Amino acid sequence: MDGAIAGLVLLAVLVVFAIIIVAKSVALIPQAEAAVIERLGRYAKTVSGQLTLLIPFIDKVRARVDLRERVVSFPPQPVITEDNLTVNIDTVVYFQVTNPQAAVYQISNYIVGVEQLTTTTLRNVVGGMTLEQTLTSRDQINGQLRGVLDEATGRWGLRVARVELRSIDPPPSIQDSMEKQMRADREKRAMILTAEGSREASIKQAEGQKQAQILAAEGAKQAAILGAEAERQSRILRAQGERAASYLQAQGQAKAIEKTFAAIKAGRPTPEMLAYQYLQTLPQMAKGEANKVWLVPSDFGSALQGFTKLLGAPGEDGVFRYTPSPVDDHPTKSDEEDAAEVADWFDTKTDPAIAQAVAKAEAEARTTVPPVGTAAVAQPQQIAPPPVSYPPLSEQQAPPADPRYAPRHGSEQQ
Repeated sequence: MDGAIAGLVLLAVLVVFAIIIVAKSVALIPQAEAAVIERLGRYAKTVSGQLTLLIPFIDKVRARVDLRERVVSFPPQPVITEDNLTVNIDTVVYFQVTNPQAAVYQISNYIVGVEQLTTTTLRNVVGGMTLEQTLTSRDQINGQLRGVLDEATGRWGLRVARVELRSIDPPPSIQDSMEKQMRADREKRAMILTAEGSREASIKQAEGQKQAQILAAEGAKQAAILGAEAERQSRILRAQGERAASYLQAQGQAKAIEKTFAAIKAGRPTPEMLAYQYLQTLPQMAKGEANKVWLVPSDFGSALQGFTKLLGAPGEDGVFRYTPSPVDDHPTKSDEEDAAEVADWFDTKTDPAIAQAVAKAEAEARTTVPPVGTAAVAQPQQIAPPPVSYPPLSEQQAPPADPRYAPRHGSEQQ
């Protein structure tokens, strides 16, 4: 019985020992991870991403190293600038293990080494810059830090990919000064923008006024042209009307004189009748407003008799009477010839060329519009030419007839 129990215990010990030996002889290394294996205390090999067989109690895994890129953030470090101002700078380092053997055997803790190296390098770089340069030269500082760290950590089997300055905090007093300066800069920029806006507005307003004055001048010009053309047309039409009226008056007077002389010729006046007509006219001549004195010569009858003898011939009773000449010494035009000659005097139509010019000027004045983008400009009021109207020729007042050609009462009685 005791022998059986001892055999079972021995078997169990052998099984446990076999399990331990198997566990010690097999190592599973995942991908993106490397294992440094030592044999009898010396470096043997580096394996990654595989199942590795180890000699029990002879081989062992010294360290497992992560091969992925790592991001390490270090606490803010106080750094003194060139102008003796202390700033707190928070840095972030991106690095990756490229040689696991060097990372294990060249440095005991490469993370602490990277932190200390970053701090010292940062102080060296920022110490040669002023605060303003430090705040405005982040890319330059990042590049210098990356170059120094990558070169220094190369023998540790590390590769520094990037170095970033997460924050740069100046002293509170400097922050207040910077805030005041920024406020002053913003106010200055606001004043500049306001001044530029006022200037642009003034320029636009001046351009609008200029355009308005130009349009007003154009409108005044068109109005003056239309007014002058209207005045010209008015004067032309008035002159034509006066010419036609004068012609009609002259024609009427000619007809009256013709009728008067015809009546005189038909009556064959004697010197006594002429003297009688003269005496009938004297009271009317005396009623005139002119300050004139009419004297009748004593030999007026003899003058009339001589005039009658000159123009007439003695009749059967021995009295000289006017005898018309059989042939007219002064040929006159017929009524048809006069009508054809003065036909265009009574034409009331407007000249087509003048009407076309006036219509063109009015169209230009109406279609004058200010350009886009400029201020609204009131269009100048167009001045239409004053309407010219003339009374009919039949209603125009004829000038008073000449008393010298008025019909004699004696002739009318005869």
